[in-house]
Amino acid sequence: MADVTVVGAGLAGSEAAWQLAQRGFSVRLVEMKPHKMTPAHTSPLFSELVCSNSLRGDDLANAVGLLKEELRRLGSLMMRSAEAHRVPAGGALAVDREAFAQTITDAVRSHPNIAVEERELTELPDGECIIATGPLTSDGLIPAIADACGEADFLHFFDAAAPLIAFESVDMTKAWFGSRYGKGTADYINCPMDKAQYDAFVTELAAARQAPVHGFEDAGVFEGCMPVEVMARRGHDTLRYGPLKPVGLRNPETGENYYAVVQLRRDNDEGTVYNLVGFQTHLTFPEQRRVFGMIPALANAEYLRYGKMHRNTFLNGPALLDRYYRLKSRPNVTFAGQVTGVEGYVESCASGMLAALEMARRLRGLPPLDFPRTTAIGALALYVSGGAASGDFQPMNVNFGIIERSDERIRNKRERYLKVAQRALADLDRVIEREESGA
Repeated sequence: MADVTVVGAGLAGSEAAWQLAQRGFSVRLVEMKPHKMTPAHTSPLFSELVCSNSLRGDDLANAVGLLKEELRRLGSLMMRSAEAHRVPAGGALAVDREAFAQTITDAVRSHPNIAVEERELTELPDGECIIATGPLTSDGLIPAIADACGEADFLHFFDAAAPLIAFESVDMTKAWFGSRYGKGTADYINCPMDKAQYDAFVTELAAARQAPVHGFEDAGVFEGCMPVEVMARRGHDTLRYGPLKPVGLRNPETGENYYAVVQLRRDNDEGTVYNLVGFQTHLTFPEQRRVFGMIPALANAEYLRYGKMHRNTFLNGPALLDRYYRLKSRPNVTFAGQVTGVEGYVESCASGMLAALEMARRLRGLPPLDFPRTTAIGALALYVSGGAASGDFQPMNVNFGIIERSDERIRNKRERYLKVAQRALADLDRVIEREESGA
């Protein structure tokens, strides 16, 4: 019998299984793909990136950049794969999503301490387990989780993915390569629009026909993954202050500034596939072709994957989970990933990392590690287990607002955040020293 059962081989489950196996524990990893797929997944690979291929900012003055550095220092498998398959994306860490997932899949499947079972579970495993089934937990398992939690109704919101298009179908006579303010190495394709083109585009986008999604309302979507058509309905200029903002994007050949600019980011290492940045959508497929085709450079775009929306389910973390993502009523059951209410690829990985490290300590009879609120990984877990003061718990990306403030008063925001990051890494290093010493 395995020491631990991990259910789900997404980012959180793969990281958790790997970390436990690396520490000598036998792990049974149960994953229902490819025999049963969710509405959002298309690949049999582990750690499939469903929405964007970006792990977001990579600067320490950015909270997710800090969290990534913490994961690097903790020996994250996800970060190792991300660095190996990085694609140009300015100041962000974006990856070739297939190569990224293949590397993680190969590492997990080949590990001598991990046994993979391809099947759907409908009951929680006996013994120590980590449930990392994600925001699209199967209908077969949800009743068992609800029974263990004592709550029949899970919280939920709606999430959306952006389309992918073939590079060769982009009209580069109406677009150019470049990064905002010249940062990076001209990593994005910029597709400009003048005022008349933008006005017509927003008008059609706001009125375009949506694919039916049961129970969807604009208010039920996660703010960090807002469908582009919902943004258009919030105001005519909302997109110009969001994903279509033209600031810092001047055509290097003509010197021209534009009224609005759509950016495409490379989605694979070869540069043959690009995604529309900020264009998460749940329009019907024909409407995506029609409306997005109003962007001059994309008039004849070939869609390799259309955007789509799905329901995301998550637990009421403050009521149910402790700071190690363990179920308060059943401490042998630990959750990880987006099902806990963390939002984002990096955050999901971080929850799987923390859950595995705590479980490894507990199985060895050691006290848990204290990841303090001064660290990003600790602050995220404390947010999930503590929640918002208003009681309105919602999915959360890591941010400096949940990390303990520094007493030092620094007016410059970047300098202030860098100071917080430096303190976080120093505190994390002390945690790592304790972990490595076995204390």
